[in-house]
Amino acid sequence: MSRRKDQERFARLKRRNPDYTGFRGAVTITAKPQVTLSSVTCSVCERKRNVASDSLPEDRESYICARCRDNEAEVT
Repeated sequence: MSRRKDQERFARLKRRNPDYTGFRGAVTITAKPQVTLSSVTCSVCERKRNVASDSLPEDRESYICARCRDNEAEVT
């Protein structure tokens, strides 16, 4: 659409609903919350992985990466 048509459409919607604030709305959060990563070594494959800090087990030495967990699930 052209800019003129967009402005006309916005004016039409604004006339129908005076509370209309536009496509993004009144309260728009565009920034995503940052996830804190920690570097942990997998206890099975001994590879270093970056993992979200909130998903780590209390005993960091017992951490098993997703790839090793999937491999164990296939075996059983």
